[in-house]
This record gives sequence, structure tokens and C-alpha cells, in this order.
Amino acid sequence: MATAKALGFDAPTANSLDAVGDRDFAVELVAACALLLAHLSRLGEELVLWASQEFGFVRLPEAYCSGSSIMPQKMNPDIPELVRAKVARVIGDLTTLLVVLKGLPLAYNKDLQETQEPLYDAVETAILCTRTMAGLMAGAAFDVERMKRAVGQGHLLATEVADWLAARGVPFRQAHAASGALVRAASARGVELPELTLDDMRAIAPDVTWDEGLFAVLDASRAVDRRDIVGARRARASWRPSPRRSSCCRSSPRNSAAY
Repeated sequence: MATAKALGFDAPTANSLDAVGDRDFAVELVAACALLLAHLSRLGEELVLWASQEFGFVRLPEAYCSGSSIMPQKMNPDIPELVRAKVARVIGDLTTLLVVLKGLPLAYNKDLQETQEPLYDAVETAILCTRTMAGLMAGAAFDVERMKRAVGQGHLLATEVADWLAARGVPFRQAHAASGALVRAASARGVELPELTLDDMRAIAPDVTWDEGLFAVLDASRAVDRRDIVGARRARASWRPSPRRSSCCRSSPRNSAAY
């Protein structure tokens, strides 16, 4: 018992055969590293997309990018791309561990030497990727104004139109259909919903009542703020989940007061 305590263990093992042959700790650690890398890989994918010319939502620090051998203006998002791929390596480490362990008998076997390399590789890769992504995110510059302009495109406010009608007593199925009719008409004209006139709306969906009040809700920032409720990715982080209860277990009525 004294030796176990001196080494930092709670107590001696009750089964020495299991102790020398068990590598569950390694599997659990590498599995955690693989999950961490899966999340970092998803973040890397978002950054690659957001840094592209088509999106232009973020500018990555030059120290974490590389230039092109032929195009002087190009800046390649090397780190997000590499981190995006590293998850395959760590998942491979986890697979290696599990395959080595799957057929072993009791006690120690020489096969267990092959568990060390994937263990160390997974941990080192996870540490390297985490530190690198932390540095990259610290130097990233997000173009908030461009993001706001993007939110105003693609008819994202169609749900606001349907909610606005529903709040005035229109059955939601009918409100959904009317909003969809506006979207189709706006798409055909190459405009966004706020650019349709009241006369346009009345002509497109004459079975519901339209008035000037609708234009007050056709604002992306207002739509985000209106959903300042549990579970929403809102602008005002005013709510915090109770440490004793998961947010998925809490309910909140739909916020329609804004209408």
C-alpha cells in the first residue's frame, strides 16, 4: 500500500495479470485525442471556407499561412488544412491500439510494445494541433461587416415572414406557403425579400393580409436578437445554464413578443 501511495495510485492492483496486460488507459486517452482532433478538424474546415475569396469572413495571420509559388496574391491556409487532416492520423493511432489488443490473452505479451508508438503519436499530435490552432485563432481577424451582409442574402428572413403571419392568426402551413411564394418571386427577380414592395407581396400571395408592419421584421440583426432564448446562438449571452441541469432539459416558450 505504501508503494502504491508513493507512486500516486489509490491502492495496489487486485489482479496483477490484468495490470500488466491492460491498456485501457491508453485506448481512452487516444480516443479522447481523436475526438479532440475531430473537433479541431471541423474548425479547420470552417476556417478554410471562411478564408476563401468566396466567403471572405476571416483573414488568417500570415505566420500560419504560405504563399503560392506562382500567384503572388495568394495566401494558402496551411495550418487549418493540415489540422483538418491530422484527425485521420490520430484515428489511425486509435485503430492500431484496438487491433493490437483485440486478440491478446491474459498477462503481458510482446505485442504490447506496439501500443507505445500510437499512444505517444496521438498525444503529441493533439498537443501540437491544439497549441497551433490556439495561436492561429488569436491572430485571426474576422470581417464582421461582411458577415452581416452575407446574412442579408439568400432569403434567410423567410422564417421571419412566416412567423409574422402566424402571429397574426394565419395558420402556419398557410404562412409557410405564402412566405415560400415570396421567396420564389424574389429569386426569380434576383432581389432579396426586403426589396419586394407591399403591392408585390399582395399580388404574389393574395390569400393573406400584408401591411407595412412586415418591413420592421425584415432585418437580420433583429431576427437574431429576437431569438435571445435558451439554445439559441444569440447576440446577447445573458442566459447561463444551471450547473445541475443540462440546457437540453430546460424548456422555454417561443419568443413571439417581438411581433
